[in-house]
Amino acid sequence: MNKFAQKRVVVSGASRGIGLAIAMRLAQDGAHIAILAKTAEPHGKLPGTIYSAAEEIESAGGRALPIVTDIRYEDQVQSAIARTVEEFGGIDICINNASAISLTQTQNTTMKRFDLMFDVNVRGTFLLTRECLPHLAKGANPHILNISPPLDMKSKWFAPNVAYSMSKFGMSLCVLGMAEELRSQGIAVNALWPHSVIATAAIANVVGGESALGHCRKTSIMADAAAAVLSRDATIHTGKFYIDDVILAEEGITDFSVYRIDPNKSLWSDFFVPDETPEIEQVVLPFN
Repeated sequence: MNKFAQKRVVVSGASRGIGLAIAMRLAQDGAHIAILAKTAEPHGKLPGTIYSAAEEIESAGGRALPIVTDIRYEDQVQSAIARTVEEFGGIDICINNASAISLTQTQNTTMKRFDLMFDVNVRGTFLLTRECLPHLAKGANPHILNISPPLDMKSKWFAPNVAYSMSKFGMSLCVLGMAEELRSQGIAVNALWPHSVIATAAIANVVGGESALGHCRKTSIMADAAAAVLSRDATIHTGKFYIDDVILAEEGITDFSVYRIDPNKSLWSDFFVPDETPEIEQVVLPFN
């Protein structure tokens, strides 16, 4: 049985990376995917466009609806959701994946970058969720999933990059509050975060360069973990902050080698992972 057959899904930032991987995983089960992203033309440093992503989703067995959308703007998000509902007849799943990153200390963070991170990560997440709510309330096993970290409020996560950390934790605060707010409506609100660094363009371009990719896992681990979360009963499993390999271990997965970029290199831990997180595979802090 295909758990996501004809499920109506909205994913922000799904033209590449983790967002596209999740969309592709759900498409394998025949989901209908609305892709909300800005990239309509090829980018010099970033792979893929909203239209190439749609082709990949269709090839995987899903139905794709690419909608060029900047989630910072209310009118664009409202238009995108209206078009999605017109095309698919409703919405069952909302995935807030779009994110802006700048790993800079306070003195080196321009207000333009600060505003971008808060506009995309916090405001965009809140806005997209808000616009999906009336439709999720009528959906089947409705889920909201934010790609954001556990609320491990320790100074070590904030000190190196205060603005970015605040914005990502802002997405997680949406989970904390909205899960309780929407519990009575049967709408699940959860977060999912990678235990190890994931091989994406952001890692290559912003964090560690091309050499860092060998220490990463593939985007497919987040896709499989997202599918595990989204298949759970929305009336029971809500308000959770899931870690990708931990939830997959709960699902019975034992071989994680398939997710490694280079099994011969050490696996780097991601930011924001609480100290008490079970170690499914050995991970080390980057650059140690």
